[in-house]
Amino acid sequence: MKMSLLERGQGMVEYAFILMLVAIVVIAAITLLGPAVGKMFSSVSSSL
Repeated sequence: MKMSLLERGQGMVEYAFILMLVAIVVIAAITLLGPAVGKMFSSVSSSL
């Protein structure tokens, strides 16, 4: 069963939205957790 061109385009747009949502979540997590992770690595490196 072949998908029409419009259905394939719709599927690609849905995948693009999902990818965009994942990227936004990852960027937000890095922004929020970045300083805490940096402090943790700094304390580990200073204790060595």
